[in-house]
Amino acid sequence: MNKALNTSLGGILNSAAERCPDQEAIVFPDHRLTYWELLQRSRKIARAMLASNVKPGDHIGILATNRPEYLPLLFACTLIGAVAVLLNARFRSQELQHTVRHCDLKWIVAGNLKAVPHVERLVEAFPEIEKLSSKKASAGNAAPLLEHLVTLDDVAEESFQKWDDFLEAACLVDEKELDVIANNVDPLSTALIMFTSGTTSMPKGCALNHHSVFLTSAAMRDRLSVTNKDVMWDPLPMFHMASILPLLSIMHEGGKFLTDRTVDIDHAIAQIHEEQATFLYPAFPAIMADLLAHPELKPETLGCIRLINNIAHAETLRANMAALPKATHISAYGMTELTGVASHTDPSDPAEERISHCGQPYPGIEVEIKNTESGMPCPVGEQGEICVKGFSIFQGYYKQPEENEKAFDEDGWFHTGDLGSLDVKGRIRFHGRLKEVLKVGGENVSPLEIEAWLSTHPEVVTAQVVGAPDARLDEVAAAFIELKVGAQLSEEDILDYCNGQIASFKIPKIIRFVSEWPMSATKIQKSELKKMLAKT
Repeated sequence: MNKALNTSLGGILNSAAERCPDQEAIVFPDHRLTYWELLQRSRKIARAMLASNVKPGDHIGILATNRPEYLPLLFACTLIGAVAVLLNARFRSQELQHTVRHCDLKWIVAGNLKAVPHVERLVEAFPEIEKLSSKKASAGNAAPLLEHLVTLDDVAEESFQKWDDFLEAACLVDEKELDVIANNVDPLSTALIMFTSGTTSMPKGCALNHHSVFLTSAAMRDRLSVTNKDVMWDPLPMFHMASILPLLSIMHEGGKFLTDRTVDIDHAIAQIHEEQATFLYPAFPAIMADLLAHPELKPETLGCIRLINNIAHAETLRANMAALPKATHISAYGMTELTGVASHTDPSDPAEERISHCGQPYPGIEVEIKNTESGMPCPVGEQGEICVKGFSIFQGYYKQPEENEKAFDEDGWFHTGDLGSLDVKGRIRFHGRLKEVLKVGGENVSPLEIEAWLSTHPEVVTAQVVGAPDARLDEVAAAFIELKVGAQLSEEDILDYCNGQIASFKIPKIIRFVSEWPMSATKIQKSELKKMLAKT
């Protein structure tokens, strides 16, 4: 195995399978794979692709929810140097039309479960597909590079090749032929294209090379002292870096990764207890809140958990620590453009320090806070835009040179669009999204600050703040609030809680109580909250 393979994503799997072939790698509630089985399935899919004329550099779309075929398929792409384009499982016609065409997909492998019929959604987006056979170009002028469609589930459409029929072609390619190609994968070539949330425009494809993903996952492993004894629970969508990066970090050491077909809290509690998870990666406050609220969660039997990764307001993190006091709670700073994560809090830091910041950047990653008007570096503690350099930076937005020109300055700094500061130890403090900062009568107001205060109310589960147009002040704060089950609060109660505690111009002028949130894969969509305001 040469150096190129060792620093590719396929190399991570190869190495783990050689060192610990019988160790369980991927565990669903109803399906288990050892590292050796994962490697062999990935290699079979890779050989079938080669037999079907897939070449290094070809773009292979994966459109599915979490399932046992997903990761072998992803690793198959990386083994042969194809680009795995991980399509958001929630995409519908408009997003699919844009991403399939814009990202030059040659193949799409799609699921078609009853609950999430991806094949049907592709046919809705590209009606031409229905008229074609799997032997012909699949979408004509609508997506001219698209040549082949494969379905993981049985469907009536003749334009989709069945998964088992596709796999039969693997026998046409020798194992040694695959080895030659795998050993020559360029670590600087694109491995993945993953998508930003697209809350204000069509999704943007973030191109990530093998090198950045490999090094970022290794840096995460090192910061968090991941070992082959770790059992990580992470049911997040596999088209999201909050799933892929933690997975790779534990694969470096040959640990076990617990996941599920969807975020099912009943399954989660059972998995965590039965598998004796050591590392929980809910990442997002809503998932952590559901875990803690589950009646079967028994903290007294979960001394096995050493780490819990979450991103939330300080008061929420403090409450999480109190609920599961035997575990070390950590958080991170990152985004897809930074290969998922650029920093984690150090588990050895005192709890209050871990609450107040996102940790130092990983070694090899530089962070500078720049004044949003002058572009000059800000002194310690002063807020400005978080700018980043280093190995974790993505290659750029695929085929969007104008967006790349806006995102990178002449000195090579990537401008995140996030508001932050650095403390005296160089640790990142996150203060919200720049584009979300409200302008209330000339005052800059961070929604995050208001949300943090509202979240301290004992009856509030989640609070989200957006700007609402105002004739006099330009805009004012509008708060959407989810209460605990059985709680009853009025708008006046919320206003009373804010009065005298936060500046008057930060107090929400509009309050809406909600029981459900408009979600992307993992985040509350503030653009949808603004639309909800416009309708009332």
